[in-house]
Amino acid sequence: MALYSDKVMDHFRNPRNVGVIENADGVGEVGNGKCGDIMKIYLRIEDEIITDVKFETFGCGSAIASSSMATELIKGKPLSQALELTNKAVTEALDGLPAHKLHCSVLAEEAIKAAVKDYYDKNGIEYDHSQFPDCDDCEGCCYV
Repeated sequence: MALYSDKVMDHFRNPRNVGVIENADGVGEVGNGKCGDIMKIYLRIEDEIITDVKFETFGCGSAIASSSMATELIKGKPLSQALELTNKAVTEALDGLPAHKLHCSVLAEEAIKAAVKDYYDKNGIEYDHSQFPDCDDCEGCCYV
């Protein structure tokens, strides 16, 4: 059995939504101090809908694949649905990740949440703080 699924390999070799959105409505950057992966997510938002999303990831194949898949899962969706995206959903959409690479899907989830939080903060939008990670309690994954 292969270590990585065909979907992981496809999203690693042909990542979707790579790049930068100039003057993005929301930007989230997170990193993992243990493995060195860094993800940055850019959002373009119109009427609470994610109309465009791009990412830049410095990391392993699983980190790139997780970023790519996560952007595909939230593009065209309302912010409320983007906030519901879990690392488990990213992993399942990739047909699995090895146990020692699950932190990559966690980073993707957290980068999206960081970008949404940035959008809320920039626009003075009230939000439930419990929806966002508390970096003081992080064990390895944190906002950069």
